Amino acid sequence: MTDIWASYIDHPTPDLRKKLIEQYAPLAKYVVDRLNFIPSGGISYDDLISQALVGLIEAIDRYDPARGVKFNTYAYYRIRGSVLDMIRELDWVPRSLRAKSHDLAQIIARMEGELGRPPTDAELADALGLTSDQFDDLMQELGSQTVLSLDETLDSDGDAHVPMGDMIVDEATISPTQFTEDSDQRRILAETIRALPEKEQQVISLYYTDGLTLKEIGAVLGITESRVCQLHSKAITRMRVIVQEQYV
Repeated sequence: MTDIWASYIDHPTPDLRKKLIEQYAPLAKYVVDRLNFIPSGGISYDDLISQALVGLIEAIDRYDPARGVKFNTYAYYRIRGSVLDMIRELDWVPRSLRAKSHDLAQIIARMEGELGRPPTDAELADALGLTSDQFDDLMQELGSQTVLSLDETLDSDGDAHVPMGDMIVDEATISPTQFTEDSDQRRILAETIRALPEKEQQVISLYYTDGLTLKEIGAVLGITESRVCQLHSKAITRMRVIVQEQYV
């Protein structure tokens, strides 16, 4: 804990609060950059940063060090949630794009069942009636949609919905019951990732485990940032299909 935090917790003042906001402002920018959101529909990058700062301020005001969670970890999810809430409220994803995403997921599920393996880009493009360039453009377009992918819900056979984000373990949880649930979630997530093609596994691991940006992943894998975005989009779509078919 920083000296500023210690002082603020002991005797909170507007001046100390301002210093904390300034100190953690780079975290707000980091969260926005990690979302890889392509500004559209009236939302600018500056809008996202502003909303991220709102989330940061809320995190500072609500943070309780007694819970034993590091502030950076707590603030990261508060900031991310604040930005995603704004995006959802504006419903920036066009219906046509949602429909394309749904169609792609259905085709992937069907072709994997028929082929017994993940279909190639060429096979998916042919099934969609697209040229190679058109398919690449579609995957790039869908790439901006996957920013919400881990927070969307998957329909089950009842009224319940299963958020893909529930597959991510809360490291601060210590309840034995929750630990058992988290163990199952880890297993499901690991099995889902292992079912992906190798390149998509690498992208998911580098992005969600190592915390690299798409640009940094491209540098590591020796491919373009655009290609990384496409691989990420396909990986998330495949994971959604796998979870829907096998675990929901």
